Amino acid sequence: MTKRPVPLNVNDVTVFCRALSNQLGDTSPSHLALMNMIARAAGFQNMQHMRAATAAQSRLSQDDEQPIADARTVERTLTQFDTFGRLRQWPSRRNVQTLALWGLWATLPAEKNLREKDVNAHLAAEHTFRDAATLRRTMISCGLLTRDRDGSDYRRVEQKPSAEAKAVISTLKARRQTRFAPEDGSQKI
Repeated sequence: MTKRPVPLNVNDVTVFCRALSNQLGDTSPSHLALMNMIARAAGFQNMQHMRAATAAQSRLSQDDEQPIADARTVERTLTQFDTFGRLRQWPSRRNVQTLALWGLWATLPAEKNLREKDVNAHLAAEHTFRDAATLRRTMISCGLLTRDRDGSDYRRVEQKPSAEAKAVISTLKARRQTRFAPEDGSQKI
């Protein structure tokens, strides 16, 4: 008859060690020696190694704590866009400008070289105040877009957006979907 492994889950090794020590009675080794024996039986060098490994595993298994977005700044930024996700005006506050540019950055094709006229045409479709040059230049100065020295090729800089930028990007994505939805209510296939 083959043996079926029986898992043992111990919530607190100290409590388990005390209970085992009580069962062993007078023949029980010291508390520390018994805890080290249990740790070695579990595949660790000693109790200190077991604690360190458990703490590291706990830190690694935690979900990456997502920083909380500043809702007020996100809200201020989103008011700069119309219901179709187009930038209505150039924001006066620098932090709102940067978040607005992140919203435009997300619409640019990733890992693709674009000519200046293509970038301008793309940005013109995403804003209503007719100043693609300011948007393009500011995106370059913010590090969201790069260009060759001669200004011939532009490329979106791939990077991880902040929590605020992610919130703006996702909201604008939903707004843009309404822009491209068919008017008769049918779905595109």
